[in-house]
Amino acid sequence: MKKMKTGKRIAVLAMMTAVLLTGCSGKEAAGKGTEAGKTQNTASGQSTGESAMLKKIKEKGSILIGSSNDAPFCYKDVESGQLKGIDIEILKELCKRLGIGDIEMKEIDFSNLLVELNNNNIDMVVDGMYVKDERLEIAAFTDKWYQEGEAVVIPADSDIKSKEDLKGKKIGAQPGTAFYETAQKWLDEGKIGELLAFDNQATLMTAVNTGKVDAVVTDGIVAGFTLSSDSSLKLKLLAPYEAEASGQIGAAVRFQDKDFLNEINKCLNEMKEDGTLSGILKSYGLTDDYFVGAEEGKTKNVK
Repeated sequence: MKKMKTGKRIAVLAMMTAVLLTGCSGKEAAGKGTEAGKTQNTASGQSTGESAMLKKIKEKGSILIGSSNDAPFCYKDVESGQLKGIDIEILKELCKRLGIGDIEMKEIDFSNLLVELNNNNIDMVVDGMYVKDERLEIAAFTDKWYQEGEAVVIPADSDIKSKEDLKGKKIGAQPGTAFYETAQKWLDEGKIGELLAFDNQATLMTAVNTGKVDAVVTDGIVAGFTLSSDSSLKLKLLAPYEAEASGQIGAAVRFQDKDFLNEINKCLNEMKEDGTLSGILKSYGLTDDYFVGAEEGKTKNVK
């Protein structure tokens, strides 16, 4: 075989190097011209293949997310101080594929997460948040990560046996969640006696455990995790129970960071295809019922 001429060898080596250095976001940009929001190489005028937001996060060395510190979605472990949870494990893998070095969390009340995002106080909202029409008017959401529904938590010795037994009872829920909306609907329809608001999951569980309320309606995954990990809570899940507020979960970014959103979605859907996402869900005891495929999980953002 004849040896390749020096000039051609250099060209081929340069091409191979470019391919090897391309990550999830870079593959999407290959073959495209310069796009709005993409960073520029000031010397050549060519696109670097990364969004301005991704470049900014890499320069900081970490992504700052907003969360209400709810286990098992996105929370800081009291003993180790480390961030843990289903959403955190998914985000860690996304960051690994995007080349983001670290994750930091700012604790914010759930109802204020999208406000703080649009005030530029955080880079992203990651907190088991349902992708809903009214939220799509406020921020841009990723494709769906997984799906789930609500549960009703009652005292272990409660005489409540079914949803019908909630009539006249005092119910607690967390404002800003789909579950609070469900409880509000029950109140409007006369299916419960009173609705009380609690800022977070900890105070919500304490309220039903100490008898401030007769029951609470909350996230099913959160409820199951909390009851299995805290033996001091003399509580149980109402069963049988059919969820009304089931939904699909994603993360949120600002409308102007759509290029960054596209980079996240590309890596997310690769995780769905190669089995990584399913593995994360199963590590938290979640069955295939919680998995949302790439096609069915596409989010239609309004802006």
